[in-house]
Amino acid sequence: MAAKQYSELKIAATYIGTVVGAGFASGQEVLQFFAYFGIRGLLGLVVATILFIVLGYAVLLFSHRLQAHSHLPIIRHAGGPLVGKVVDGITTFFLFGALAVMAAGAGAIFREEYHLPALVGSSILIAATLATVLLGITQVINAISFVAPLLLATVLGVSLFALFTNPSSVVANLAWSDVPRAAAPFWPLAAVLYASYNLVLSIAVLAPLGSLSREENLLPGAILGGAGLGLGAGAITLALLAAAPDVTAWEVPMLQIAGGLAPVARTLYSIILLAEIYTTGVSSLYGFTARLAEPESRRFSYLAVIASAVALIAAQSGFSRLVAFLFPLVGYGGLLLVGGLAYYFFRQRLVLPVAELALRGLLPLARKAFLFKKKDDS
Repeated sequence: MAAKQYSELKIAATYIGTVVGAGFASGQEVLQFFAYFGIRGLLGLVVATILFIVLGYAVLLFSHRLQAHSHLPIIRHAGGPLVGKVVDGITTFFLFGALAVMAAGAGAIFREEYHLPALVGSSILIAATLATVLLGITQVINAISFVAPLLLATVLGVSLFALFTNPSSVVANLAWSDVPRAAAPFWPLAAVLYASYNLVLSIAVLAPLGSLSREENLLPGAILGGAGLGLGAGAITLALLAAAPDVTAWEVPMLQIAGGLAPVARTLYSIILLAEIYTTGVSSLYGFTARLAEPESRRFSYLAVIASAVALIAAQSGFSRLVAFLFPLVGYGGLLLVGGLAYYFFRQRLVLPVAELALRGLLPLARKAFLFKKKDDS
């Protein structure tokens, strides 16, 4: 694997791109993990954002020090032999399952927006994902990091515009909740599960990304990535609350919210949403195949093709059904990985220095921003 030195911004963009997929940008997973709890869901988002930063940094740092090219060495070192095997099985299963969810999400968009068979959308998504993965990890990272800023900006734009045009609905619906339909019985548990299963999803790309980046770039990248994810999820949650309770009947809630702004906004959001689904599909397929075969080998290519075909079949189960079943289940299993990473932090005595590292890591970014502004002013 060629040596690379990825910047803080590229690390953050790649982190965001692996998480912002069909479930996130469609609003379906944010609805189930946060919006159903009403105002308390926003507290859960704060918890999830902190976990995104800490756990993302742990994976990046661990992979850098181990020079891991897949998630397997991280899992084995963090959890030990027995727990490592269990978490490895859960992670590998979920990476494949996430690919099926992304394909189902693409199918749902084609059916609801373009009035075409869901199979058409799922097939196009799988074909594009497979083609990118077969080009190698460098193209995987480039594709994800290139698309991610546009994805996050679009999610924020649609959500905030919907809020500004109808702020009274948010205030009126702050007392609304539908906890029995949430992904977990309590908002703190939902927040932890949300971070947990997204960690399982993103570790497939964060592992090689950490090994290919400078150590001093890892923490700023994790902070920017985690904060960006929290900001995006927060905007979506408020937009969903503004549309409650009607929002609960929609399989792709954010698409409906965008359509309420203008017909062209709905069409544009559907295109962006497909791009978001693509980035997560790419990271899922690469991570699953890289776990079972050496990247860029002939066996890797064969497995990628087979996994894509099986995921396409599994996607026919339906988008919202897969999200409701698969994500909480993997979130519980991912708690083993979270525990292993927490143990690694304590074992390496990294808990106390994290605040200092955060300041040291963000100072270069602040300096760059200041110099950029100074240049513009001149």
